[in-house]
Amino acid sequence: MTDILAGPIADRHVALGASFAEFGGWDMPVAYSGTVAEHAAVREAVGLFDVSHLGKASVRGPGAAAFVNSTLTNDLGKIVPGKAQYTLCCNDSGGVIDDLIAYLVADDDVFLVPNAANTAAVVGALAAAAPAEITITDRHREYAVFAVQGPRSPEVLAAVGLPTEMEYMAFVDAELAAGGRTYQVRVCRTGYTGERGYEILPRWSAAGPVFDALLEQVHRLGGLPAGLGARDTLRTEMGYALHGHELSPEISPNQARSGWAVGWDKPSFFGRAALIAEKVHGPARRLYGLRATGRGVPRAGCDVLGAAGGERIGVCTSGTFSPTLKQGIALALIDTTSAIGKGAEVIVDVRGRSLPCEVVIPPFVESHV
Repeated sequence: MTDILAGPIADRHVALGASFAEFGGWDMPVAYSGTVAEHAAVREAVGLFDVSHLGKASVRGPGAAAFVNSTLTNDLGKIVPGKAQYTLCCNDSGGVIDDLIAYLVADDDVFLVPNAANTAAVVGALAAAAPAEITITDRHREYAVFAVQGPRSPEVLAAVGLPTEMEYMAFVDAELAAGGRTYQVRVCRTGYTGERGYEILPRWSAAGPVFDALLEQVHRLGGLPAGLGARDTLRTEMGYALHGHELSPEISPNQARSGWAVGWDKPSFFGRAALIAEKVHGPARRLYGLRATGRGVPRAGCDVLGAAGGERIGVCTSGTFSPTLKQGIALALIDTTSAIGKGAEVIVDVRGRSLPCEVVIPPFVESHV
């Protein structure tokens, strides 16, 4: 049995009264004051997440950026150093090994942030394809990652001396002031909540004082530390994919409505032939949002039935109660042969009970990134 890993500031989460659960092989704080309160803090003020479980890897050497561009789906040639890009690492059949963020540091240096459980798979896939002059390094425990999310997030960063006015998906290396010292951090205007936000990457050894400095300002501005529970309700309201749910080795970008993260005109990337063929013929299923019109909450794994409640036409990949909308919502893969589309009514089988839902195109709430 694989040991569950602890992040760099587990002691602080315990002191804050967090509840924990295993996620991606890591012991993660699920909630501190409660998921609904933490969700509301992010939508209305600011929340602070510890997402240090996320992977980190470097691709370095002559032509590193060109090599990454020949393997991952998105077109790295469309951004310049100092910008980051959402991209996918696919298998030969077009399924998704992982979705990740690629930071373009320089032509010979690309920094990757994959999902926790998939870091080794991404590093392995790249290493197997890399020429001798390219070095792929797993740096999972070299950096922590903290996400400051919400409309007051710029005030938090400004209070600890960090820049705030970079464009969306831009990053800078800066110094954070904490306890009379300064710490080198990487700051990127990204996030997973649908609100304006930033992800801050200090060295693993500096995680404690950096977190303390950020949390002090979050509390000052009426915000809260937030856990995995709020992270999931926030991302589901936005329709953001979670690997293992809306993306997987069996679920392609075409099916998950993630084709916007594919550089279709590029001559090379993992899974290109299969993805182009699927795009031409049309995927067998496609991701939709479901908004409950009756009382109940759809959950991942629930079958989606036609409006008459008979034929199975799909499956929920994620489902939760939306604290913003005060109703159940879900993401679901629905068979394209069913001719079901936006505005249709379907039935979700929630443990034998029929829950009527309206088919929608996410996001469920307005984006403020």
